[in-house]
Amino acid sequence: MEGQTDVEPRNQNQMDHERKPAEDDWKSWQRGQVRNTLHLVSATAQWILLLACLIYLGIDSLQPSTPWSHFHLDKVPWTHIRYTGKSIKGAAMNFTAEVGSMQIRNGSITISCDGLYLVSLKGFILFSDLEEEDLLKLTLQKTDKTTSRALWEQTVQESDNAVNLITVLYLFKYDNITLWTNSNATIADLSFSLVLQNPSNCSL
Repeated sequence: MEGQTDVEPRNQNQMDHERKPAEDDWKSWQRGQVRNTLHLVSATAQWILLLACLIYLGIDSLQPSTPWSHFHLDKVPWTHIRYTGKSIKGAAMNFTAEVGSMQIRNGSITISCDGLYLVSLKGFILFSDLEEEDLLKLTLQKTDKTTSRALWEQTVQESDNAVNLITVLYLFKYDNITLWTNSNATIADLSFSLVLQNPSNCSL
């Protein structure tokens, strides 16, 4: 009887030991599913807002009775950038505009009108070039005549290297917008857009 009693706890311990890796695998899979779902929701919301913004710009530009009658779409302050390449620690990413009317010089986007801007930023950080392959800080920075400050920052980890941002920021004329990393890295499939939301108040 005593031998049988000893066997039962051992069997129970063995079952508990075998169950733990299975539970850890299940929890890891669940976390991966939640992260994938959040990425999908974020990307979908981003494209919906961008599409709504472009439709808004297109419809208003066709209405002669509105203040937009004095504007052509190519004069509305906006830019869309696609970028794949290296980022260098201590230097702004060297962007060039794919389309849009905003000026870009030495990787700096120059704001030409005060107002609310729709900001969309997404892409991936590749960690193979990092000295410490654990995390990296991505910073959207604003520089005016006297100061520089971060508008937004994201710490990107190797296990979750996606960048997703969609927001509205109030920017001022002559502000310069740049994107920085705190280490050398490779940026893949970066999409960056700025669109002024109240162009009727802008005189170019």
